[in-house]
Amino acid sequence: MTLKRFLLWFLFIDFVAFSSWVMWQVGYFGIWQAGFESPASIQILMDLVICCLIITSWIKKDAETRGMNPYPWIIGTVLTGSIAPLAYLLVREYKISNTTKASLQAS
Repeated sequence: MTLKRFLLWFLFIDFVAFSSWVMWQVGYFGIWQAGFESPASIQILMDLVICCLIITSWIKKDAETRGMNPYPWIIGTVLTGSIAPLAYLLVREYKISNTTKASLQAS
């Protein structure tokens, strides 16, 4: 396992675990409600929405280049925030590895 894969898995597992705990505590809509409690939290929420829009535009282009359907990842990003892009990066990393192995075996 490469360092990149290790770090992606570490980040993905830790963030999913933390997000699950938060959902258990406040629920899905509780997370959104917290984003509207003050001007500062609205600013953070807007910043995260802008970042997710940028990420989904990159995912769309990158997935289409690799022959993957980008729309499940885009919908996942809308529903889960950064969990779906982290999962996309993991899938992409393994797809790159499998493509490289296939091209080496063909040579």
